[in-house]
Amino acid sequence: MRKLLLALAFVCAIGFNVNAHAQKTATAIFAGGCFWCTESDFDKVPGVTETISGYINGMRVNPTYEEVSAGKTGHTEAVKVTYDPAKVTYAQLVEIFWKTIDPTVKNEQFCDRGTQYRSGIYPLDEEQMKTAQLSKTVLEKSGKFKEINTEVVKATTFYAAEDYHQNYHQKNPLRYKHYRSGCGRDARLEQLWGKAAK
Repeated sequence: MRKLLLALAFVCAIGFNVNAHAQKTATAIFAGGCFWCTESDFDKVPGVTETISGYINGMRVNPTYEEVSAGKTGHTEAVKVTYDPAKVTYAQLVEIFWKTIDPTVKNEQFCDRGTQYRSGIYPLDEEQMKTAQLSKTVLEKSGKFKEINTEVVKATTFYAAEDYHQNYHQKNPLRYKHYRSGCGRDARLEQLWGKAAK
């Protein structure tokens, strides 16, 4: 009986470990102008399990939307992406990210102006940093664009934005659609990336 119980305990332990491994996730942080749009773009990616809008790479602790949008904190609007590496890799997310922004402009994205709307990739470790830097270098050397102004900087503290900003495209679909269209985001992306933008 004791051997049976030990065998069952062993099987359960293996099952638990397999489950834990299957549920393993990783995190990436990107800034692509308005975080409503960046969040919406990554929500469509297979393998992405969660997106959180927020602020990164600024000087103030716990910044508010009003402070960030006024350009007083140095933060940029960003999105923390949680994903399953078994379904989508960090390198793939970086490549997808490029197609969702205009990398040619500095301190702006589409109709939004200011350092709080600068585009950026914010690696969380050395491996992500190497991947992001290599991807940027490849894009620069491709000659597709004259200049790439998207920053690749080690991530500092990420602060989640206020609740009303989270999943904005889902909570307010009509307002979001009107904003995105009015901002000319998709039209500009198609101009920059062609079919790859979709």
